[in-house]
Formats: sequence, C-alpha cells, structure tokens
Amino acid sequence: MTPAELSALPSPQFWRRVSCCMYEQLVLLGVIALTFLLPNLALGVLFGASLPSWLSFLYLYTVLGIYFVWYWTKSGQTLAMQTWRIRMIDQRGFTLKRRQAIWRYIYGSLWIIPCVLLQWAFHLEKWQIIEMLFTVALFFWPLTIYLDRKAPLQRQSWADRFAGTRLVELPKNLVTLS
Repeated sequence: MTPAELSALPSPQFWRRVSCCMYEQLVLLGVIALTFLLPNLALGVLFGASLPSWLSFLYLYTVLGIYFVWYWTKSGQTLAMQTWRIRMIDQRGFTLKRRQAIWRYIYGSLWIIPCVLLQWAFHLEKWQIIEMLFTVALFFWPLTIYLDRKAPLQRQSWADRFAGTRLVELPKNLVTLS
C-alpha cells in the first residue's frame, strides 16, 4: 500500500487494541525469558549475585525498547500487531524512523507512572503490583483513545498523539506476515 492509502485507513477500535495488547504480552513473555530471565538466572547461579531492582528495571526497559523500536522501524508492526492487522505509521503514512519510534516507546510507557504512584500510595505487594500493571496496560491506557476528540474515526492514544504516530487497521486482503 502507498503511504496515502495507509493514511486513509481507520484506526483500530478499543477491543482490537486490547486484544493486540494481550497477545503482545504473551509474546513479550518469550522475549523477557530469553533476554532477561536467562542472563539473570545465570548471574545468580554462577556468581550468587543479582542486579539491584533499579538496574533490572532499566535493563528490562531497554530490552523491550529495542524490541519495539526494531519492529516499528522495520515493518511498522510487532508480531502481535501483524496478527491483529494493526500497523503503526507516521502522520504521512510512512514507516517510523528510529528517532520517532524511540519517542513513541517512551510516550507509550508513560502509563507506568500512575502505577508507581499507586504502588507508593497504597504500599502494594508484589502480586498486587503485577495485577495493577496488567490492568492499566490492558484497559485504562487504551481507553485514552476516547479522549481524542479531533476525528472520531481516527482516534489515537495519547502516546500516538505525542509522538506524531498513528495506528491503522489493515484490511483483511492486504495482510502479509513477515
């Protein structure tokens, strides 16, 4: 498809976004297991050491950032986005450049801030924190599309508005998995 044709496509509806997020989290379990858990397990078993929590968070944030930025700049779609026929484009319909993809990742992870504040305010335990993170990531953050009043058919999340990107829903006949 040409950039003009991509720009004319509608944005995905709320439940398609939620379904894509759920599938993305399943895919990310594998990414995290390979790039985060295995090295940390080896570090613990071989040397009896573990990374401080702030360094673990920074490492995990970087690993996930590399995953998203690489896919968004390569084809505009992560594995989950390919399955749900969603593509990320810039405002002109082109695939994202690296700088724009990095900013989209940063803006897309702003939902972590309210979670940290809630954890601090209510002194949540480990499983409560995980439940809260999944709930906010899956439901509350995608609901920000309803705060976009510019064009109801082209609703975008806060992260997309801030980064100058768009999510579009691809037609069924044009899907090719890469």
